[in-house]
Amino acid sequence: MKIPSLAALKKELTYLNEQELSSLIVELSKFTRDNKAFLYFKLNEKDQPNLFVDSVKEELAELFQTANTTSFYLTKKSAQGIRRKLNKALKFSTNKTDQIELILFFCDKMKTYGYLKFNHPVISKLFQMQIQKAEKLILKLEDDLQYDYTQLLEQIN
Repeated sequence: MKIPSLAALKKELTYLNEQELSSLIVELSKFTRDNKAFLYFKLNEKDQPNLFVDSVKEELAELFQTANTTSFYLTKKSAQGIRRKLNKALKFSTNKTDQIELILFFCDKMKTYGYLKFNHPVISKLFQMQIQKAEKLILKLEDDLQYDYTQLLEQIN
């Protein structure tokens, strides 16, 4: 079965009435936890703009606290797992400042919890890739925000 394009899906959605559309959204949210989380954040975004960032930071902080860092191998695996969670969360947000905050939070926690002390090439590369991702996102912001986030980035780096 060939999956239709996004444009074709949008066109089909315009033909649905409000009740059919809401039932379709509820069905979609039942499939995965990610769909449910995305729907929750979008519905509550207007009332609590920092809800998404705060909940992701809380989840990442918990993962860093419970991670096994006794050897470089386990540290590497933990860092990769946490990075996968981060990347999944970044897909939910189109707001560049939220994405930068989460990436910088991840990098700060890597440094705080001693992930970089192992000097393992995979861990170092993972850290540098996140720093580069943050730098690229910072360049897309307005000048005053660029300055603020550049200062944060320099503190971490």
